[in-house]
Amino acid sequence: MDGDKVNYKTEGGTKVVALDIPPDLTQLTRDTRYAVPGGPVTASSMGVRPVAPVAATAAKQVNDVRIERDGKQRWLVVNRSADVVWPIVQGFWKENGFEYVIEQQQIGLLETEWAENRAKIPQDFLRRSLGKVLDGLYSSGERDKFRTRIERNSTGGVDIFVTHRGMSEEYKDQSKSGTIWVPRPNDPELEAEFLSRLMIKLGVSAEQAKAGTTPQETVANKTTLVTKGGATLLNIPDSFDVAWRRVGLALDRTGFTVEDRDRAQGIYFVRYVDTSSKEEKGFFSKMFSGSTPDAGPVKYRIAVRKTDNTAEVTVQNAAGTTENSPVSQRILKLLADDLR
Repeated sequence: MDGDKVNYKTEGGTKVVALDIPPDLTQLTRDTRYAVPGGPVTASSMGVRPVAPVAATAAKQVNDVRIERDGKQRWLVVNRSADVVWPIVQGFWKENGFEYVIEQQQIGLLETEWAENRAKIPQDFLRRSLGKVLDGLYSSGERDKFRTRIERNSTGGVDIFVTHRGMSEEYKDQSKSGTIWVPRPNDPELEAEFLSRLMIKLGVSAEQAKAGTTPQETVANKTTLVTKGGATLLNIPDSFDVAWRRVGLALDRTGFTVEDRDRAQGIYFVRYVDTSSKEEKGFFSKMFSGSTPDAGPVKYRIAVRKTDNTAEVTVQNAAGTTENSPVSQRILKLLADDLR
């Protein structure tokens, strides 16, 4: 695996070290590429060969960690309890340079802050020579965030889903007098990269992880918006189990806040902010900071129901009544665009 594909630094999260004060060399152990088994190195212990400790996250058995596929979707199946997996996954994103905006163990949800992949910035001669002195002056013009959802499965283990959202900085008009941040398409390669790294964190070898996340050809799924009983709904030609998983991933990718879920009832409890009529002014601050939006989010239910050979998805209000408002239709269109 190429370790230079990703290198994230959360906005404002990096401390500047004065050049006239040599940094503490023990800080190098924060990067696992430089970690020395057995602890810090001292002059008196240089002649002693340290004993490598047993990895705390090593796989307990064959297929303890495996990757599952369904079309273009991938997720991990881990035969360990949610309580055991949670701290491992929680530490994983921090080790990769992220901070959290959502960290809710009770519903198995982690969402990172927006961060920049510094590996996308060209390393020209000037940057290689001066290093981090000019680091803050360069930007890739892109920001990413990731959501991790940990769901208990029927075998006593967990399913782990990783989804990506991206933004790019673009000029507002042809005069190039200013820029705005706009959504960019989901990046399956980034999702696969972090799934692969998470597999290694959980004890899988690098070779197995790379093989498990290799792209495969996918068949288009004919998800459609239809009208039934005077209401718009989303028809998914899959079983309930597959549709439930696909809808959950679509909600994660499109940025809904999932407050809870009830798989037995087929309901995701979400919050949604309708931004269709809002101006782009101030979009950067709203998306990349903790500022409160002008209009608060509204609670909805996304209901997945099994029919004969398909599944149907409807939008309900907080009381459980099916909605057919313009907002509910926009929600279904967002989901449909991701599911196709």
